[in-house]
Amino acid sequence: MKPDFPISSLKGIGPKTEELFHLIGVCTVGDILLYFPRDYERYPQICDPDTFVPEQKNAVFARAPKSPSVHVRSHLKTAVLDVSGENRTIRILWFRAPYICSVVKAGGFYVFYGKVTEKDGRYYMEQPEILPRESYEAAQKTLRPIYGLTKGLSNKLVIRTVEAALADIPLEMEYLPEDVRVRNSLCEYNYALKNIHLPADEASCITARNRLVFDEFFFFILCMQLTRDQSMVLKNEFTMIQPGMQRADDADFVASLTEKLPYPLTGAQQRTIRQIQEDMRSEHVMQRLIQGDVGSGKTIVAFLAMLDCANSGYQSAIMAPTDVLARQHAQRLTELTQRLELSYPVILLTGSLTARERREAYTALEREKSALIVGTHALIQDKVTYNRLALVITDEQHRFGVKQREAFFRKGPHPHIIVMSATPIPRTLAIILYGDMDISVIDEVPAKRRPIRNCVVDTSFREKAYRFIENQVREGHQAYVICPLVEETEHSEGENVLDYVKRLRKVFPDEIRVAGLHGRMKAEEKNQIMEAFLENRIQVLVSTTVIEVGVDVANATVMMIENAEKFGLAQLHQLRGRVGRGDAQSYCIFMQGTAQEGENARLAVLNKSNDGFFIAGEDLKLRGPGDFFGIRQSGEFRFRLADIYQDAGLMEKASREAAQLLREDPGLTDPSHRALRERLRVYAGEDFSLLNL
Repeated sequence: MKPDFPISSLKGIGPKTEELFHLIGVCTVGDILLYFPRDYERYPQICDPDTFVPEQKNAVFARAPKSPSVHVRSHLKTAVLDVSGENRTIRILWFRAPYICSVVKAGGFYVFYGKVTEKDGRYYMEQPEILPRESYEAAQKTLRPIYGLTKGLSNKLVIRTVEAALADIPLEMEYLPEDVRVRNSLCEYNYALKNIHLPADEASCITARNRLVFDEFFFFILCMQLTRDQSMVLKNEFTMIQPGMQRADDADFVASLTEKLPYPLTGAQQRTIRQIQEDMRSEHVMQRLIQGDVGSGKTIVAFLAMLDCANSGYQSAIMAPTDVLARQHAQRLTELTQRLELSYPVILLTGSLTARERREAYTALEREKSALIVGTHALIQDKVTYNRLALVITDEQHRFGVKQREAFFRKGPHPHIIVMSATPIPRTLAIILYGDMDISVIDEVPAKRRPIRNCVVDTSFREKAYRFIENQVREGHQAYVICPLVEETEHSEGENVLDYVKRLRKVFPDEIRVAGLHGRMKAEEKNQIMEAFLENRIQVLVSTTVIEVGVDVANATVMMIENAEKFGLAQLHQLRGRVGRGDAQSYCIFMQGTAQEGENARLAVLNKSNDGFFIAGEDLKLRGPGDFFGIRQSGEFRFRLADIYQDAGLMEKASREAAQLLREDPGLTDPSHRALRERLRVYAGEDFSLLNL
């Protein structure tokens, strides 16, 4: 069997199950092997019916006084068994599983493994696993993988499918050079793939993960360095100050604009603008990262750079990750040009425009030489033709890669590139991750920004938090509630968007509109909800982390994050940055679902600081690269396993090895690197042709 065979090639995967796998992005046999566990489960110590812990998973060892009985209700057959100790009884339920009666024998002793819940003074365990004591004790020595699921897809089925794929697919050829593996104590690839899914023990799992994380960083950095080598030779064909067209104030044009702004720029903003101006007047094409904390004023810096282009007779474009944010940029850019009494046209191009609006935008792009262009990925469609596009700005790196840059390059002379990032990355890591770009850091926050007030609380505070949100809404403001999950699934521990929306609609009066938002929605539906929230037609938005790159809603004053312990610190800081964008005082409530010592220490950092760079540094100290079971961060780099904070040490090793490899064999033409080159081809996909090989 080959990796590109459909997932239905594996035994037991019928059409309905295949559709469920497609929902989680698994279409082929190879996909399932790269669908890594999101967590691992350690089997707890065995207890008896008197010593279990309610609301947690327990391994209850008990005697079955009789075989389970079958209860039928609405054609649903449920196997029921009561097991008792001296003081407590647990009712065990298996839904749609009458066959359990032949598995559990009267008088037999079993370990029942599952979550014990309490309802109306009685204890219940639903759908537990049933194991002999010897089998359970053997399982305690292993780690059980936990996968991301969708409704209808069980963790047990995913494990069984992974086992089948590992048994049927032939071994991969090792592609990392032997000296690289030895220097960095990395295991062989096939060992890593097996033990990331089905680890014999914790040590095997960590060894496997280290290898796979190293690979992710190594190939990412190789691709980046190879494109960097190519971009360094691109000559700048745009001169911001054109001979024969200069006016006396051209050199000070941007400085004169800043004096007309309703607020002073910070020193960091002014420094960044100067760096951009120097780049755009240099001999080479600019590729610059502007790294700034939430609220540091990156957008006005981008707008001023666009006006600098327009003043010299060139077009510029800013690409937003969402339709709603693009429209917001266009509106603000129009307001800015009017305030500054400038006549440069602002052109909007997004996928949601009508056919007539799109045709008018295409015509304007070809005609207007000093246009300020705002859009989404519609800006790089084949039909779009620019007229001397000199500058491209994007505000989310993870949605704009090598392929998209090349699409802009194909539309004419190579434009300057600016990428804006709000993810607070320590400079040493940023230099590695953005090795193909120069870096500007905006490390000051405008004085007009009011610090967000934070609190870390447990779930006993939830009702009080609801009342606080209701009061804020009655004062005319809005609120976000963040949940870690879209819907409830097997092994899902935490609040989910779908159920939470129903709950809040019962909690709040009808005049407070509550809506949900998550990544499984179609783009059009997400845009409609975000626009309604922007216009205050929705007062409380319940969402997953999809709103990290949402819209700027100045009226939102409350951010409440459920199960805050499940998110990385940098991600929590990004989410918090959705509020505090207006004049009103804003608040962030970190709701803990659990209260473990390490999680308390992490959230305490957020409680005392709004500085993203400080938080990123503290995150590294608290977790460190060896914290295997730490919380994964989110943000700009969507690795399958790697985390730029948790795995900083491996990233640095991968960076050194990639640099040494390219020094010794710049084109990867050595016969000993043939397997590595082929693996790089698979990793880069369509972008492989863009690499300097």
